[in-house]
Amino acid sequence: MGQLQIADAPINLIDLIENKKATGGDALPEAGNGRKVYIETYGCQMNVADSELMGGILLSHGYTIARTVEEADVILVNTCAVREKAEDRVFGRVATLNGYKNRKPGVVIGVTGCMAEHLRDKITDQAPYVDMVIGPDAYRRLPQMLADKDQQEAKDKKDEHDPIIDVRLDRRETYEGITPVREEGVTGWITIQRGCDKFCTFCIVPYTRGRERGVAPREILRQARALAEAGYKEVTLLGQTVNSYKYEGVDFADLLTAVAQIDGIERIRFTSPYPVDFTPKLIETMAREDKICKYIHFPVQSASNEVLKVMRRGYTIEEFRQLVVDMRAAMPDLAISTDIIVGFPGESDEDFQATMDLMREIRFDFAYMFKYSEREGTFAHKRIPDDVPEAVKGARLKEMIAMQEGICAEIMKPHIGKLVHVLIQGNSRKSDDDWVGRTDTFKTAIFPKVEGTEPGQIVPVRVLKATSHTLVGEIEWNCSKP
Repeated sequence: MGQLQIADAPINLIDLIENKKATGGDALPEAGNGRKVYIETYGCQMNVADSELMGGILLSHGYTIARTVEEADVILVNTCAVREKAEDRVFGRVATLNGYKNRKPGVVIGVTGCMAEHLRDKITDQAPYVDMVIGPDAYRRLPQMLADKDQQEAKDKKDEHDPIIDVRLDRRETYEGITPVREEGVTGWITIQRGCDKFCTFCIVPYTRGRERGVAPREILRQARALAEAGYKEVTLLGQTVNSYKYEGVDFADLLTAVAQIDGIERIRFTSPYPVDFTPKLIETMAREDKICKYIHFPVQSASNEVLKVMRRGYTIEEFRQLVVDMRAAMPDLAISTDIIVGFPGESDEDFQATMDLMREIRFDFAYMFKYSEREGTFAHKRIPDDVPEAVKGARLKEMIAMQEGICAEIMKPHIGKLVHVLIQGNSRKSDDDWVGRTDTFKTAIFPKVEGTEPGQIVPVRVLKATSHTLVGEIEWNCSKP
């Protein structure tokens, strides 16, 4: 399946307004008693959205948000199971967090998310100090589980540690009616679909997040309107295969059209679509609606039909190529990124070169490129031998990255001298004197601050120079938004 972008570092819910209102879940009076919860997130945008969901649930039950781990009474580590490296980081992190628990008796440590569902036994064996293991469909029960943990601790079982585990998958759970507690910002995430039905042989997600189900359109529109009322200018719709969305008679194109009618929302993005379910109706909708950004993350994974077949991707490379042709015909300025797995079992030199040739042909604006690694529990891990040597995988990946970097630089260079409209996101990492933002086509832009500008504004920026990943320019006020 198409992978959502994976974060390189954990994300902390520490920049939230501590008393922001949130609703959802069944009444559990005084359950939190003002205790502070610290949520640390590993993984993709879906995990970030789930952390915001958990924050909303807990705030509605009497908890507040801890701004540092040191002041927390409850520490939740929201995890990813897509890559082994993320799992290793989580085990190291919970070991560190156990030190806080030792210094502050009564602190509860919970591991939530995909890793909790995938590795519940390993977590309790390798990290016996973890108090709670909670899967992606159990967040609504989180306040009750914390209350149960309090009762358990009150029994004073000094020599026993009995973690609470709830990793049950629920095909009905879409968390309707719960308002996430979101970071202050300009872009809001809305999960429109949970789970996945594609069962690509390399992917663990269908086993950790369950079967595919769409969130009711009324709930999605409720959250989008709430974002607009809170001042957010951009909304990103999330799903493991987001364009596969269906709810009764509503499809993904219908949903995009409805969100585009909401006043205050100026940009709409979505990730990650699946090639099999990309329809002419969706292409027409993207081209017609100005608010829908002319950028798409379109995972190909490989350009070899034989490899795609073993992956169970469900499309041929010819079908993928035609979709790109159709999209670019409807939207000539469309920017496209992709995911590629290098060294999948059975990948020959010819298969690899076919993927390199496709990259030269399509010229992706950027790409997330990974070496294949087995994920325990997947079909590939059980049935398909990992027969490509690590040295070969590494060499192929290095060659591919070098080529894609050159393509990125070539794509960015023509922007020099042009005007782009940038949604200001916040301070640049390198200087508080500069803003950083995104263009409609998801290009990062950096430019000096000008009096009267602030995050959430869309400003015209004249590009003065460009690297392979960043546009550098300055605001030019004598140009209006097109």
